Amino acid sequence: MVGAAFITSAEAAEILVSSNISTSTTWTANNTYNLQGQIYVLPGATLTIEAGVVVASDPGGSLAVSKGAKICVLGSQTDPVIMTSKADVATWAPMPGHPTGKNPKTGTWREAANEWGNLTLMGDAFISENATAGNVPTCDPDNVAAMEGLVADFPGDTKVLYGGGNDDDDSGTISYLSLRYGGKVIGLGNELNGLSLGGIGRETDIHHVDIMNNVDDGVEIWGGTACLSYFNIWNIGDDSFDIDQGFRGKVQFVLIVQGYSLDASQGSGVGDNCFETDGAEDSDWQPVTTTVVYNATVIGQPIDGDQGTAWRDNARVQYRNCIFMDLGEDLVKFDNVDGDGANGYGFNGTLSWADTWTTDWNAAPPTANDCPPGTYTAQTNGKLAEIRDSVFFRNLKGGGTGLVTDPAYAEATARGVFAPGNNNVFIPGFADVDAPITSITRAAPVVKGGKTMLQVVSLDPRPQGPALERLDDALKPNIFFDGWYENADYRGAFAPGDTWLDQWTASYAFGFTTTTGSWTNPGCDLKGQHGQARLIGSGHAADGEPVLISLHNANPNAIAALFLSVAVGGVPGIPFKFGTLKWDALLSPIVVTTLPEGNLPVAFAWPSGIPAGIELWAQWGIQDPGAPAFVALSNAVYATAR
Repeated sequence: MVGAAFITSAEAAEILVSSNISTSTTWTANNTYNLQGQIYVLPGATLTIEAGVVVASDPGGSLAVSKGAKICVLGSQTDPVIMTSKADVATWAPMPGHPTGKNPKTGTWREAANEWGNLTLMGDAFISENATAGNVPTCDPDNVAAMEGLVADFPGDTKVLYGGGNDDDDSGTISYLSLRYGGKVIGLGNELNGLSLGGIGRETDIHHVDIMNNVDDGVEIWGGTACLSYFNIWNIGDDSFDIDQGFRGKVQFVLIVQGYSLDASQGSGVGDNCFETDGAEDSDWQPVTTTVVYNATVIGQPIDGDQGTAWRDNARVQYRNCIFMDLGEDLVKFDNVDGDGANGYGFNGTLSWADTWTTDWNAAPPTANDCPPGTYTAQTNGKLAEIRDSVFFRNLKGGGTGLVTDPAYAEATARGVFAPGNNNVFIPGFADVDAPITSITRAAPVVKGGKTMLQVVSLDPRPQGPALERLDDALKPNIFFDGWYENADYRGAFAPGDTWLDQWTASYAFGFTTTTGSWTNPGCDLKGQHGQARLIGSGHAADGEPVLISLHNANPNAIAALFLSVAVGGVPGIPFKFGTLKWDALLSPIVVTTLPEGNLPVAFAWPSGIPAGIELWAQWGIQDPGAPAFVALSNAVYATAR
């Protein structure tokens, strides 16, 4: 049960959680919760956390979900679950009536971490860990490991163990969770990450997770098959996204913004690798990391940042539809081993580093210790290691040249990343106007942990330019052929006009990523000689607000027509209608010709008198040069007026 003491004030009841949770428990949004030391959800119990709950803990407070237990974090975009420190809450603006007395959508960024612990989940899926006595190098349900950052109460304490033989294990749900200012150092190499996932199975739902200022990794995954989407990871003190011990799940939509959390050495306060991928604890053990990362936007530290992708111990990763920019070191770094006594690529019959990049996903078993059929399901085409359909911009090593010959790309070039068949895009130059994202602003240089840091203080990560060019249709993520991936015909973590960061993230609360108008594309894309065009809308759909509607990647020099219309529904006293709007100097439809590069922007302001709640539509029709008249090539975006 929960050990609790109540502190009553005009706004709130604070519940001090001081003992392990052994029976199913619900935390409600009318209270705040303060973790007192390391708290476990024990096997057989489920902890449910309602939308809007704030867990603001004292130093040392931390939460771990043992194997056989579940957690259900039921946050939403408007009411996320926030796990943070009391020092963070102290920076929030006053808000009478909220359980904390503060507004959780405000706050001030601080150079801080280690102010509470973290959230750890432990499950029953396969792992590969050679340091545990009795473990074997095959996929064995008896293989287990003790979770990093946790301390057993006695020898054989099972509540700190993860791993097993059920890749379909279900540890619960995590939805719209913001983790801030966490971490705890137990000892050298034994620290708490922002979110730790050990042996988590694919039936666990994990999406919309925000991690700000952790002393160790942002998220670290040991084995298992969990599928993760919509991760926002900022200012991490070590690796932003770390994979170990045979992870075989799927990843889509990740924003990584490298920086620092503390004035400490790199790896303990200053960011290290953006993606760090270890295959197995020894490279010939099973299972081995075999995964796919779709739609990541990776923003490094341009002077003293570390690698974009680091590879060790036979890891097999496909990066697709990604943006890598402002890295201070290598795009691809061949680390080979993790320094813990492993043997690296090519050991005991495993593929060499070079061969991993040229071998089909299903052409060779990982080792002679291969696992049963069905163990590896994330990759379904391509090579075991690859970077495809991605954009590279301003990645500079040792001063850099801004060219593809920059040392930052040396290993990537050797591994064939820039081969034409990979459909990657290199952007030469240095200017922000050439960036594949909309905008980025950095603070003045500071030295932290002996490294020069340029902290990101404002970011609009929506894609532009080459990030919107045509992808390889055969390799695009598609819910119809997979059942989990979302359709995404763009590079990076964000669809045109959509940030998915509003309201619930620390970066939004601190003013790093602000609200933008979210225009949705229904998916009816223009098909033509210039590939797959897309309509983008930006700006708030509100009375008198300026709006920009842009056509990208369309047929060049083609006749086009813009139709502006309004669908009114759900507003009392106003009947539903659908028609063409005309106002000011803007006539509808407008017949124009697309630019030679296949783009066309139209800027205007919404007319006055548009009621909140109505749907506003913009649609393009375009004439294919090979067609005798306007044909059924149309593309639309819509937004709801505020």
